[in-house]
Amino acid sequence: MRLIAVSSATQTEWGLVEDNQLIQNAFTDSLNPSYQTRREISRCVRLGLPETFFRKKLPCVHFYGKGCLSREKRSIVEASLVAQFRTPVQVESYLLGVARSLFQSKAGIACILDIDSESCLYNGSRIVTNVHPGGYILGDEGSGAALGRVFLSDVLKGLAPSHLISDFYEKFRINAEGVMESVYNHPFPNRFLATIPYFLDDYMKEDYVLNLIRDNLRSFFVRHICQYDYRNYPVRFIGTQACHYAEFLQETAREFGIEPDTIAKTPMEGLVNFHSINDTD
Repeated sequence: MRLIAVSSATQTEWGLVEDNQLIQNAFTDSLNPSYQTRREISRCVRLGLPETFFRKKLPCVHFYGKGCLSREKRSIVEASLVAQFRTPVQVESYLLGVARSLFQSKAGIACILDIDSESCLYNGSRIVTNVHPGGYILGDEGSGAALGRVFLSDVLKGLAPSHLISDFYEKFRINAEGVMESVYNHPFPNRFLATIPYFLDDYMKEDYVLNLIRDNLRSFFVRHICQYDYRNYPVRFIGTQACHYAEFLQETAREFGIEPDTIAKTPMEGLVNFHSINDTD
């Protein structure tokens, strides 16, 4: 029996694994030591998970999360989880979890296209290098937040089609001042930006929207993937945006001579396989 947790920018997925099979999973809020204290993380885990997760005898908990890059930040999560599960805890970055999920013990370029975006070159055991994601203001190309950011900029400047502008204001019950407030003054503006693609789904037959999507994905290839030796490594993707726009993603990849053979929604399935092979209880 083992417990694997993967915490993205929006939620944490927990999976109990027995005999190399996922037997139960649950979801809690995202856990990020960059924004939460040890006590806040502990509270979220204790109140968010079913009691059965705390009754199992676990040899180890494997946690992969956003904000877990430095030893200091990892120690915050480790202390919180040790207190809850009374067992050793291994904490790693979400990006390493994605790389392990996609490539197991082989080398490749792992890419995240979700509410945010990120990438790395993985050598089969560790991350060799990665392009700085930049965040929702300076980067996150290809993500839902980046797509929302470009659309809202077009809305504010009157560059989007007029009917899309009026429909957006009506459906979101917002105006230009409200947009500015949501992006610059409200908490988690990237999450607000990442809701915009779901609005655009209703206008997928329009050239303006199709061009937004293609340009957003193309920007990820140019500003991320092309920084690696991508012709000599397989390139694979994880994330809701990668799955949602899989057809456009494949189309854009072919422009760069890339044929992704894996586009997954979350890292959990791949991590179950990875730890089933690499762990010894």
